[in-house]
Amino acid sequence: MKLALFDLDHTLLPIDSDHSWGAFTSTIGWTDPVDFSRRNDEFYAHYQAGTLDIHEYVRFSTAAVKRQGAINSEAAHDQFMRTVVQPAIKQQALSLVRQHQQAGDEVIIVTATNEFITRPIAHAFGVPELIAVELERDTAPGGSGWITGEIKGVPSFREGKITRVTQWLAGRNLDWSDVESTFYTDSINDLSLMENVTHPVATNPDERLRAIAIERGWRILDLF
Repeated sequence: MKLALFDLDHTLLPIDSDHSWGAFTSTIGWTDPVDFSRRNDEFYAHYQAGTLDIHEYVRFSTAAVKRQGAINSEAAHDQFMRTVVQPAIKQQALSLVRQHQQAGDEVIIVTATNEFITRPIAHAFGVPELIAVELERDTAPGGSGWITGEIKGVPSFREGKITRVTQWLAGRNLDWSDVESTFYTDSINDLSLMENVTHPVATNPDERLRAIAIERGWRILDLF
């Protein structure tokens, strides 16, 4: 099997969908714009530095969705897709995904952003297979059935991306030796997965990943 793995934010999208969703919730009055923006920017800086506490961040980033409930949250996400995400989906990114699909490759988006935000984005790219941060739901008797703010299972973040892809392969009675894998990412946070695949492609890479890609002779792709 040929496997094409894509990070999402700043790789297929020229924006960070997680950070943008947070800013969007402030524009629709769900969060205090000043306080939320300050904390959102702090978390994003930690992400860029490779020091993010993913559990703490997911509690923060899903708090408004948890409060608003499923109906309001899904309606807001539809608006977010129309006004923020769709204008950011560029033809060159769509074409890259299509090239792999038309070649018969199994295409998966592997992102550290949570599934509530990213599932509709993956659909917009025509990619049914998504590995994202899964969210725990309140399934206790009499529970809401909605998200709790906690992460379910292993978060697809840093080394967790390897774990989650390994689990995906195992669910199909495969392991890494059975696949020829390509991984596109912009982020130094994904270095461990880059080192694990057959063909690492530094895509719109941040400064540190670009330096490593040059040093190791990895392909560099500037989509945007």
